[in-house]
Amino acid sequence: MQPDSSTIKRLELLQPPRRRIRAVLDTDTYNEIDDQFALTQLLLSSDRIETEAIYAAPFFNPRSESPGHGMELSYDEILRLLERLGHGSEGFVYRGVTEFVGPGKRAREAEAVDDLISRARASSPGDPLYVIAIAAISTVASALLKAPDIIDRLVVVWLGGHALEWPDLQEFNLIQDVGGAQVLFDSGVPLVLVPCRGVASHLVATIPEFERHVEPAGEIGSFLSRRFKEYGQDQPPGWSKVIWDMAAIAWLIEPDWCPSVLIPTPILTDNATWSTDRSRPLMRYVHRIERNPIMTDFYAKLARFSEHGR
Repeated sequence: MQPDSSTIKRLELLQPPRRRIRAVLDTDTYNEIDDQFALTQLLLSSDRIETEAIYAAPFFNPRSESPGHGMELSYDEILRLLERLGHGSEGFVYRGVTEFVGPGKRAREAEAVDDLISRARASSPGDPLYVIAIAAISTVASALLKAPDIIDRLVVVWLGGHALEWPDLQEFNLIQDVGGAQVLFDSGVPLVLVPCRGVASHLVATIPEFERHVEPAGEIGSFLSRRFKEYGQDQPPGWSKVIWDMAAIAWLIEPDWCPSVLIPTPILTDNATWSTDRSRPLMRYVHRIERNPIMTDFYAKLARFSEHGR
């Protein structure tokens, strides 16, 4: 049986990009320390990715008082990074939602939601907007709920959940807003899923490595290295940290660094487990990370930026 036209279009959108693409980044930048590195690598990869906007995403953990407070902390951290990268923020950085979509699957209002909808509607299926989501998916899910007409104009690259064979789904981006993640998986939007444990968990770095390759790279290198050391203070010798979020950026820079396959989009249950229905639309599933070329690319771009400011 021949696939219908909608399936063919979906498969075209899910092809690994081999050209310069347009993208926005949705990031809970102050939640941990890996978003800072992902954002930096993204903006230093303008030859491959034209970044149109950055959205501050909510998070709620001991570093924040509420999801909305987490979003504001992320917004401020984005501004600190942009300043050190010599990048303006006016018309570029937007506040995301302050509440999770939740089990009621309610669209939340935010300037980032409206901006995403506007940019998606200005796109075409032949030139989709890539949404790089490295946080709880609440802002993106709100846009999909509010404007379902945009699903064929987007490709969402989400770092969330664990590998399909992992015994649990207790992953921060997913577990904060299971309802929002269900909206994403059930919406039909072309999706590239980058799992955390079992896949992105191979993307590790150490303090000595960053002292050698990151810290000398001017003001931005010093800032990133300081964040890394603050997070790793009092850790024993041999400690390493996963820089999770760089994996989502890496797939867009060079898909061969993040091998992937097409599989039916899984069902995310209310109990936060994967379930299978082979009739579901296809998504692209990243099943391995090539750590070395990703880090080599990052270090080279940092050094070039430090030397030439670009």
